Amino acid sequence: MAQPAWSDPVPLALDTAPVPEYGAGSLADLLPTLAAGMDVPGTTATIPELTPADRNCVFLIDGLGWEQIKAHPEEAPYLHSLLGSSRGGTGRPLTAGFPATTATSLASVGTGLPPGAHGLPGYTVRDPGTGALMNQLRWKPWTDPHLWQPYPTVFQLADAAGVHTAQVSAPDFQHTPLTKIALSGGTFRGKLTGEDRMDLAAAELAAGDRSLVYTYYSEVDGKGHRFGMDSDAWRGQLMYVDRLAQRLAEQLPPRTALYITADHGMIDIPFDEESRIDFDEDWELSAGVALLGGEGRARHVYAVPGAEADVLTVWREVLGEQFWVASRDEAIAAGWFGPVVDERVYGRIGDVVAAACDDVVVTASRREPHESAMVGMHGSMTAAEQLVPLLEVRS
Repeated sequence: MAQPAWSDPVPLALDTAPVPEYGAGSLADLLPTLAAGMDVPGTTATIPELTPADRNCVFLIDGLGWEQIKAHPEEAPYLHSLLGSSRGGTGRPLTAGFPATTATSLASVGTGLPPGAHGLPGYTVRDPGTGALMNQLRWKPWTDPHLWQPYPTVFQLADAAGVHTAQVSAPDFQHTPLTKIALSGGTFRGKLTGEDRMDLAAAELAAGDRSLVYTYYSEVDGKGHRFGMDSDAWRGQLMYVDRLAQRLAEQLPPRTALYITADHGMIDIPFDEESRIDFDEDWELSAGVALLGGEGRARHVYAVPGAEADVLTVWREVLGEQFWVASRDEAIAAGWFGPVVDERVYGRIGDVVAAACDDVVVTASRREPHESAMVGMHGSMTAAEQLVPLLEVRS
C-alpha cells in the first residue's frame, strides 16, 4: 500500500501544485468576460458559464475566500445562500492566481491579465532596474507605475467604448499607484462607510444603459491578519459584509448582474516554531540569499550571483516536504504566473519560488516585523487561499 503523501520524506513534486485556472476560471478572466458581453472591443469572454448583462457590478471583499464562506453559514447567511449561484450557477469557485495576495489579484482583476503579464507577481519583488525590493501594495520605493504595468485596464477599455464605468471605494485609494495601474478608468467615487458604497454603487449602475461598476471592502482581510479567523473581530466583519452584500443586491437596477468575489482566502497560522520558520534566525535558509521577497506563504528568494543552484538545493532540503520549491524557470514552466511571462517581468520573479502546502510560513522577524506578527496569512495555492467565490445576483 502506498504511503500517504504527508509521511513521504521526498520533497513535494512540482506537478502536484494546483496551478490557477488561467484562461477559463481565474480572477483575471472575470472583467474581460463581463466587458465582452457588453461588446467592448479588445476583450474576450473566457469564463463560459457567465451570461452577458447590460449592467455589471463586481463587489470584491478582500480576504473572503470560498472556503471561509462555506465554513461560516451562521455569520454569513446571505452570502452562504448564494454559493450555488457561483460561477454562473455551477456552484464552483474561481481561482485567484499566484500568488494569492492583494496587489497581484487586484492587478489581475483590473487588467484582465495574469501576473506574468501585468507584472505584479508578489507582495514584494525585486526591481531588476535597481536591485531593490519593491512593495507592490504600498508602492515603495517609488517607481513609475505605468512603466511597471503598461497595459490598459478593462475599465479604461470599457470607458472608451461608451460604457458607464465607475469604481466606488475608500477615498484614500483614489490616487494610489496600484489604483492607477489596476483599477482606473471612468469615474472614481470615494465613500467612507460600507453602506454609502453599496448605495452609490447601485446608483452608478443605474446611471448608464451599459454600466460596469466595481466596489471594494477591505476590513475582513484586515481583521483576519490581525486577529485571525477564529476571532470575534473577524466574525463581526463577516457579519457586517454579509449585510452589505444583501443591501447592494436589493438595490440593483434592472438588467444588472452583481458578482461578489474576493482577491484571496486566508489561513490562520499557529505561533510555534514548527509553523513559523524564521528566515532571520535560520542560517541554512539565509545562506547565499541576497534578498527575501514575497510573503510568508509565497516567497521570492533572490540569490547572490552564482549561488542560485545552492540556494534552491537548500530550500528544497529544508522546506521541500511543506512547500513547493521551484527555480524561477520551473515555476514559469509550470504556469504558476500564467501561460506567458513578459520579458520585463522575468527578473522580478525569485531565483527560487517557495509556495506553502502545509499550514506553515517563512517569516522574517527583523526584516518584516509587522508581517511576521500576523495571525491570518495567505499567498499560496492551497484551496483555502486560492479559491474565491463568484456569487451572482441578477435583477
